[in-house]
Amino acid sequence: MKTKDFDYILPKELIAQTPLEVRSDSRLLILNRLNKELKHDTFFNIENYLKKGDVLVLNNTKVIPARLFGEKKETKANIEILLLNQFGLDSWEALAKPAKRVKLGTVLVFGSGLLELECTEVFDDGIRHFKLKYEGELEDILDQLGEMPLPPYIHEKLENQSRYQTVYSKITGSAASPTAGLHFTKGLLKKLGDKGVIIEYVTLHVGLGTFRPVMVDDVLNHKMHSEFYQISKETANTLNKAKAEGRDIIAVGTTSVRTLETVINHYGSFREASGFTEIFIYPGYQFKAIDTLITNFHLPKSTLLMLVSAFASKEIIMNAYNEAVKEKYRFFSFGDSMIIRK
Repeated sequence: MKTKDFDYILPKELIAQTPLEVRSDSRLLILNRLNKELKHDTFFNIENYLKKGDVLVLNNTKVIPARLFGEKKETKANIEILLLNQFGLDSWEALAKPAKRVKLGTVLVFGSGLLELECTEVFDDGIRHFKLKYEGELEDILDQLGEMPLPPYIHEKLENQSRYQTVYSKITGSAASPTAGLHFTKGLLKKLGDKGVIIEYVTLHVGLGTFRPVMVDDVLNHKMHSEFYQISKETANTLNKAKAEGRDIIAVGTTSVRTLETVINHYGSFREASGFTEIFIYPGYQFKAIDTLITNFHLPKSTLLMLVSAFASKEIIMNAYNEAVKEKYRFFSFGDSMIIRK
């Protein structure tokens, strides 16, 4: 299976640079993966494609202002850091730029000393481990010093930083937003709840994989970066009950999919669990957890495009993407949405 097989032509003007004024005004492409039928709608009408008893699973991770600009303590050389994963008390994995300036023992200073990072381990591809030194609450310091780590294809300044958060974001720790959830408003979630759709939350902190393209020719040679996930006992019980009763589980976003599939692969059913996942889903994978997927339009040759191609087949997804391009849908993080159903 070749990475180039997941390429498609996308005019640059279709890459959404800013969010719509109203989240739920985005367009919605409805894809039936059994009969290959395509329909067009607005996300505000998502309730028409869900029914009473369905379980809607959302990723409640919260993006931190993880991009930091500082300098080396000794030489004053400028350094950019992107915090990725916390793996211990004040210990973080991060992406350093330029990485060649950050060696073992290098100390970086941010905000005139409000925050210091000491490099404790060096890895390939710009990855470093750091010990953080600060006084007070780290979240407050990051709010003061950091910037939202928008993807590199977004060139416009985001005036309202909250628009890169879902309205239900809660658990701090992501380096990127679970963007399929950006289309939901609190009013729309209430509307779904009133209809009888059961809403549950899992957590997956989005990390390096969001920023890294697939660089190998053969898909099978690609290694996923690990990301922290968590699912509660209550959510697991709700999902198991839905499975037993034949009710549908709808995942919002590839991060929710990866969480649910990780847990069910490991335990054989849904369980209270947390840990790190490196699950890589590509065509040939047999889904065990989900019945329907709500997702955005993904980058060419990305692991996310491979995941949705596994859910509906590469042929069906590429046809849907060509239709979206023809109809001038908006693509990527601030773009439009699709629901893939049976």
